[in-house]
Amino acid sequence: MSDPREPATAEPATAEPNTEKRSDRTRAAILRAARQRFAAQGYERTTIRAVAADAEIDPSMVIRYFGTKEQLFDAALTVDLRLPDLTAMAPGEVPATLVRHFLDRWESDPSDDALLMVLRSAVTNDRAAQRTRRLFSEQVAPALAAVIGPEAASRRAGLVASQLLGLALTRHLLRLPAVTELTQDEIVETLAPAIRETLGLGG
Repeated sequence: MSDPREPATAEPATAEPNTEKRSDRTRAAILRAARQRFAAQGYERTTIRAVAADAEIDPSMVIRYFGTKEQLFDAALTVDLRLPDLTAMAPGEVPATLVRHFLDRWESDPSDDALLMVLRSAVTNDRAAQRTRRLFSEQVAPALAAVIGPEAASRRAGLVASQLLGLALTRHLLRLPAVTELTQDEIVETLAPAIRETLGLGG
């Protein structure tokens, strides 16, 4: 018989499931499925039901996390280019670093790369086209401005964008053999000098 003067031993608490991490995983699964659907079928043909099926969840969960298809599309279009700190390197290294950075992010998992989805969608969707323009004006141009100055960056960032997006278009969307057969090193070696000239960095 236990001594009533002794404090009762508390029962070990049952660990609650980590709902925040589960929520993050669900959101990520929905976004991944949405990007693949939007990239393959475009905005008009993509449905919430199809996205939910791809993510292996109930359609009500897609609506719970993102609302309408339009809001889901906007979320899928959100892209952080995760550019490296270009000021931490010699200016001459910037072109090769940029080319390598975009190749690495596209080819680590091209089916889940939001930038490729935005680029594919921008051809037929005004919202995606606007988001693509903002990506380079709000992320690439400021990064280049830190290297070549704001005035030069405002004039040249668009041409750099055309070179990098042209690479994405021909290598990952059109899949031109002359481009897909090149290794990353071969692309960097060939394209970096052109971007160096565009940026006015000389040799």
